[in-house]
Amino acid sequence: MKPNISSLVAFCTMGALCATPAMADDATCKEVRFADVGWSDIAATTGMASVVLEGLGYKPTVTIASLPIAFTGIKSKQIDAFLGYWVPSMTPVIEPFLKSGQLKVLEQPNLVGAKYTLAVPASLYDKGLKSFADIAKFRKELDGKLYGIEPGNDGNALMQGMIDKNTYDLKGFKLVESSEAGMLAEVQRAARNNKPIVFLGWEPHPMNVQIKMKYLEGGDDVFGPNFGEAKVMTVVPTSYEARCPNVGTLLTNMQFNTEIENAVMLSILEKSKPTDAARVYLRKNPAVLETWLKGVKTLSGQDGLTAVKASLAL
Repeated sequence: MKPNISSLVAFCTMGALCATPAMADDATCKEVRFADVGWSDIAATTGMASVVLEGLGYKPTVTIASLPIAFTGIKSKQIDAFLGYWVPSMTPVIEPFLKSGQLKVLEQPNLVGAKYTLAVPASLYDKGLKSFADIAKFRKELDGKLYGIEPGNDGNALMQGMIDKNTYDLKGFKLVESSEAGMLAEVQRAARNNKPIVFLGWEPHPMNVQIKMKYLEGGDDVFGPNFGEAKVMTVVPTSYEARCPNVGTLLTNMQFNTEIENAVMLSILEKSKPTDAARVYLRKNPAVLETWLKGVKTLSGQDGLTAVKASLAL
């Protein structure tokens, strides 16, 4: 006779050794909808997650959206996951959504040791612009401008806040909003021409090896200590792990490092599609799959690691 669930629970609570049954996802979980705010690091991690999910039989999709819209999409359950919540810089943006109780930040960071603060070309640093307090001294050389990325970005908001509050004597400066690619093109042009520029920098990112750059000291009160040292978290709807536990396990397992992300991002910046860059990296470095796919099955219930390796021709 097949035991029912209640009898199994009762048997386990009496102290018997019971193995936890593998949790499977139903067909409603097949489409996994990611948000990407247009950063190459988020494109890299989302690309790797998408390649793994495809190998497991899922259908990942990616929506490019500003940060507030991404969080709104998760709240309304139109987005299933966002792999790019940078703590602490994005915390003011996400806090109202967390208070609604409809978003969940997974406990385990997907990246630690990141940084996120203002930076300058090394040549400008050598001329004396070494800290946030030095920016105003170079107002004329900088043409009164600070360079950010896409409108609605949290880093831009922090920069605009410094201007509005006259922090570091920055009143009168103008924030130039663009995009990650647009800002980096401006920075590379300035670096080549030995032109002063202050911009939003972060790591992991290939900019750290493509550009001779230095991070500014003294911005702890705005971007946090240790040059805006950050951890990156994964955000899902509150109910998602219960509804799609197999994908939830994968998202919890997926942890990256700056070496992984820099390699994949460099390919993306060289015009590879995120999923193509991810496949190249995973074929060369398949060992990461062992950890990511621990306890993860395919959508049809087969061994996840075997299936993903087969999909990558490993």
